[in-house]
Amino acid sequence: MRRITTLFIALICVLSFISCKKQETYGDQKKRERENIETFISARSINVITEDVFKAQGQVTNGNEFVYLNNSGVYMHISRKGAGTPLQNNEHCRLYIRFTEMNLSDTTKTISNCYSPYDPDIMSITKTGTTLTGAFTYGAMFSVYGASVPSGWLVPLSYINVGVPTVDEDVSLVSLIVPHTQGHSVSSGNVCPYYYQISFQRSPTL
Repeated sequence: MRRITTLFIALICVLSFISCKKQETYGDQKKRERENIETFISARSINVITEDVFKAQGQVTNGNEFVYLNNSGVYMHISRKGAGTPLQNNEHCRLYIRFTEMNLSDTTKTISNCYSPYDPDIMSITKTGTTLTGAFTYGAMFSVYGASVPSGWLVPLSYINVGVPTVDEDVSLVSLIVPHTQGHSVSSGNVCPYYYQISFQRSPTL
């Protein structure tokens, strides 16, 4: 009887060890996230530059450069600064948005609203001092993730223009690598990074 009890206890210990070994910690998840980002950067031959270099270049990114922004952990490439002016202090407006989203933990998972020319996402945005607050009010992001805007989406609005383009102008266009700490609920919940291409354009009216 004692032998059976001993074997039973040993079996429980082994199963517990295996279970603990299989259970992924938050540290493990963050490590995997960093690896996913590094793999993507390597595969795309992205040249990561510092904020100091970015500022010295006049807050532009050249070629395949992405600036790593220390405060947010977001990587940003500005393809086009856009028409008009940046958001002003104490300004509230609506932005029309085109985007493509890719999950860097599983690059087969993508969302895009670029295929319907008359159906952009809409974001309500307010700037107060250096603080930006936004909410999705319509579109794919609103349908999939709700009204809350990922913090990473607000980062480029400090560096680009969001006016209404004329015939000879283009809307802003940025690319972002957004870590889970700056992402939407699915990103933060699963500790996975996302890649975005986003254009922002001011709505002509509220």
